[in-house]
Amino acid sequence: MSVVIRLMRTGAKKRPAYRMVVADSRRQRDGRFLEILGHYNPLAQPFELVVHKDKVEHWLTLGAQPSEQAASLLRSLGISRPASAKASGEAKPKAKREAKAKRKVQRKPSERKTRNKAARATKKTAAKQTAAQA
Repeated sequence: MSVVIRLMRTGAKKRPAYRMVVADSRRQRDGRFLEILGHYNPLAQPFELVVHKDKVEHWLTLGAQPSEQAASLLRSLGISRPASAKASGEAKPKAKREAKAKRKVQRKPSERKTRNKAARATKKTAAKQTAAQA
């Protein structure tokens, strides 16, 4: 089960307020959650953000991944992912690049893709010719 820290929308129509929750990533945005970590009100001036720092750090050490917006709000409070979580997040793209480099034969694009690419190129040249004539 992949666990995420994300914002759950509450409040009335056109008056959003959010709860910061820990939930299974497969659940819907406003669905079942594991724990409430705090709340965020973007309409208050200045915005209101209340977070239980110890709960957030506990879930981050367990491997919960914050969404982009939740991570941004947590950074504003000085809370970031543990070093071990950062290292594991960076390893995936590197492994992907290495696997691609190991591939001996370049993949050949399908006939449909090459046909569509040629059609786009001819359209582009035709558009340039008409623009040059005008």
